[in-house]
Amino acid sequence: MSTTTPTSPLTEQPKFRSSWTQKLSRLVQPFVLLAPAGVWLLLLLVLPALLILELSLIPGFRLGQAAGAYGLGNYFDIFQFTYLQVIGRSIYFALGATTLCLLLGFPVAYWIALMAPKHWRNLLLVAFILPLWTSSLLRAYAWITILRPSGVLNSMLAALHLPTQNWLNQSPAVFIGMAYSFLPYMVLILYASLEKLDTRLLEAAADLGATPQQSFWKITVPQTLPGIAAGCLLVFITSVGDFVVPELLGGASSMTMSRLIYNQFLGATRNWGFGSALSMIMILAVSLAIALLLRYGDRNSSLS
Repeated sequence: MSTTTPTSPLTEQPKFRSSWTQKLSRLVQPFVLLAPAGVWLLLLLVLPALLILELSLIPGFRLGQAAGAYGLGNYFDIFQFTYLQVIGRSIYFALGATTLCLLLGFPVAYWIALMAPKHWRNLLLVAFILPLWTSSLLRAYAWITILRPSGVLNSMLAALHLPTQNWLNQSPAVFIGMAYSFLPYMVLILYASLEKLDTRLLEAAADLGATPQQSFWKITVPQTLPGIAAGCLLVFITSVGDFVVPELLGGASSMTMSRLIYNQFLGATRNWGFGSALSMIMILAVSLAIALLLRYGDRNSSLS
């Protein structure tokens, strides 16, 4: 007959304390790891956004004036025809730049990911990243040198006895500048998506008699659709908020939302309330686009 010796409460107390300490450590550890980034986002993103939201609710607020009663007057002013034209022009430039980047970037990314020699791929990617190492201001001035009436482009056209073009301070110059600035982003994202493409499906489709065009639309595009959506969204967001290219290459006739917001804060108007309302509209539109991509991007690609 076996006998068990009872354990005293003093021997159980260290085990209890050890388990409680481990649970507390597991609860506190995520907050400790997230604290630096959390404080950074709180101070430089959340609080400024809340400040902009508050200013947007003060109709006609200007720097140096006393704040009035809260209201939605600044948001109602956005629906004036002049400002709707500016918003529409910003979306037009962003959609055009996104389309150009997709049409130019997809063949390049496809060739680098699937057709180029492996020992050249990293070098080719670095070559596309190189323009990002220079300032966007310098890149815009470089295009001014190329596109101005006496610039490099017209000199080459005149040497070839072709009609010269006056694209500077026009919409084509804005499209060219934006596409040049944001094409590396599109190529890198599409390359990362195409690199994961299952080439065995392409071989199986060819064995079953599918043409290259059918394999491209039925296999390549559906598998890379998340990358296409991510690249288009990134280029669209950066294009719709770009300030340098429309300001330097578009001229006075290419007013966009970013330039309009700049005029409200630092220009002659100094209507901080209306500028804050425009900023909040842009922030909400970008946040909605990102949320829709995260919510439906993978589902749509899987359904394809």
